Amino acid sequence: MARQNFYLTAALFLAVAMTAVVGTALGFEHIGGFIPCKLCLEQREPYYAAIPVALIAAAAAAFRWPAIIARLALGVVGLAMTYGFYLAVFHSGVEWGWWPGPTDCGAAATSGLVTEAEGLLGALDTVTPPSCDEAAGRFLGLSFAGWNVLASAVIAAGAYYAALRKPAA
Repeated sequence: MARQNFYLTAALFLAVAMTAVVGTALGFEHIGGFIPCKLCLEQREPYYAAIPVALIAAAAAAFRWPAIIARLALGVVGLAMTYGFYLAVFHSGVEWGWWPGPTDCGAAATSGLVTEAEGLLGALDTVTPPSCDEAAGRFLGLSFAGWNVLASAVIAAGAYYAALRKPAA
C-alpha cells in the first residue's frame, strides 16, 4: 500500500510540476506577449510528451497495477526531461554565444497576435521575429531557457528518484 501511495504521489507531483512549467511558458506567450523562437517551442515538446506518461504512472499506482508499470513510466518521464534538459542547455548556450544556433531560427508562432489573413500581411511589418540567440528577458540572471535548465534537471532527478526507489511494501 505504501509503495503504491509513493508512486501515486510522485507521479501526480511530477505531472503538476511539468504542467506548471509549460503553463508558465504558455502564459508568458499568450498573456505576456513573448513570442517563442523555434528552440523555445522545441523545449516544450518533452513536457507535452511526459505529462501524459506521468498520468499513466499515477493511474498504474491508483489502480494497483504491478509497481513495475509505474516505475517504468516514471523512468520514461525522467528520460523525456533529460532530453528537455539537453534542449534547454543548448538554447541557453546559443543565447550566451557559446555555440551557434540553427540558421533557420526565427518566429515559429505568432502567439495569437494575428487572426486574419490581412492581419498576417500587416504583421509582417510590425512583428519582429525572435532570434534564438537573444534572450527575450533575463530574470535573476537567467533567461527562460536558463530557468528551463533548472526545471528540467529537478523534474528529471525527481522522476529518476521515484523510478529507482523501492519503498517499503
